[in-house]
Amino acid sequence: MTTAGRIPEPYGQGSGANLADILERVLDKGVVIAGDIRINLLDIELLTIKLRLIVASVDKAKEMGIDWWEDDPALSSRAHRNELARENADLRAHIAQLEQLEPKAAEEESS
Repeated sequence: MTTAGRIPEPYGQGSGANLADILERVLDKGVVIAGDIRINLLDIELLTIKLRLIVASVDKAKEMGIDWWEDDPALSSRAHRNELARENADLRAHIAQLEQLEPKAAEEESS
């Protein structure tokens, strides 16, 4: 009878599957890391830094209601297109408004 099944594998071998399993679990469930850094001098708070980190899959994040990257033009091409379309509509409305004012200004000058 051999005991090869009981001897742990050397470090680095087979850890890829374990790491993949751990990563899959973390992304599936999500992990929240939170912390605050406060710098005080003589009981006077000089600086507070609040750190919040969520590690999760996109699907899990959406389940939790986190989808800010979808509306950020720097991260989403759809959001960038929507921003450009909104800006274009605003400019067209402004031009139409100016064109309506132009005939009135011409009438006032001729009077």
